[in-house]
Amino acid sequence: MHRGCARSGYHRAVIASLQGSVSSVSTDSLVLEVGGVGYRVFCGPPTLALARPGSALKLHTHHLVREDLQALYGFRNPEELGFFTLLTTVTGVGPKVALAIVASRPVVELQLAILQGDEAVLTAVSGVGKRLAARVVLELKEKVAAAGGGAAVAGGATGAGASESEVVAALQALGYSAAEAREAGRGAVAALPPGTSLEDRVKAALRTLRRE
Repeated sequence: MHRGCARSGYHRAVIASLQGSVSSVSTDSLVLEVGGVGYRVFCGPPTLALARPGSALKLHTHHLVREDLQALYGFRNPEELGFFTLLTTVTGVGPKVALAIVASRPVVELQLAILQGDEAVLTAVSGVGKRLAARVVLELKEKVAAAGGGAAVAGGATGAGASESEVVAALQALGYSAAEAREAGRGAVAALPPGTSLEDRVKAALRTLRRE
């Protein structure tokens, strides 16, 4: 990792994934040997519990590059990485807190809790107080609504309930891939009656994803 690429502020991820052999595991990170280079990657307890020295492992990574710091955060799947990235856009949520939230329970359960305004799920995470939990709920619900609203404008929606494109856009705003969002969104629109709100359709889509 080259310090020459660092400037002020945050940057787009440079190292998107790593696949190699686990060299060592500590309480908050592991070292992954890739092509003779050892990368220290910060991970949540569920990921660390799966890592054994000498075993093969692939991680989806967020590469944080700042003027005073470089760090890698690793996740088991793209959904965890996407939600972590989304959480770090919330005012006051840094990488350490975002990692703790993602590691606390399955991502889809966290997303449902946020859409339902269940702040207790977030305050159960170390480092997340009531004020920060309320901010996470508020800002992420706004992002979901904004994504759906943008899709409605682009698609010329008439206001007769949320369309499939709105649900897909909202799910992508939560960190899901386009393919996953399309499949879950299609099911949510088909299963609920006309006039159902965006939030209710997104909740239905998330429940579908949780069952998979």
